[in-house]
Amino acid sequence: MDDDSSGPGGRRPPPPGADDRAVAVHLAHAGRTDTLFSDDAVRTIHAHARGMPRAINKLAITALLAAYSAGKTIADEASARTAITEDTTTD
Repeated sequence: MDDDSSGPGGRRPPPPGADDRAVAVHLAHAGRTDTLFSDDAVRTIHAHARGMPRAINKLAITALLAAYSAGKTIADEASARTAITEDTTTD
């Protein structure tokens, strides 16, 4: 019987806030302690990528580029939405 609560590959979606913590951990491993993504940007990217790491990475990089292009120091939700728009128009 299928369980509707599981995500891709039978994995359950992470609990609320887990994606924020995961980003913080990965940034810390990379030696970054400053904020690169707003909480809204992380949630928007994670939701659109459906928790798939490769898709999250692709959107995160594009969001950082969008933020830089707009003269921002933090990738915010608008930067994430720009990344999503670019991702959906180039597929």
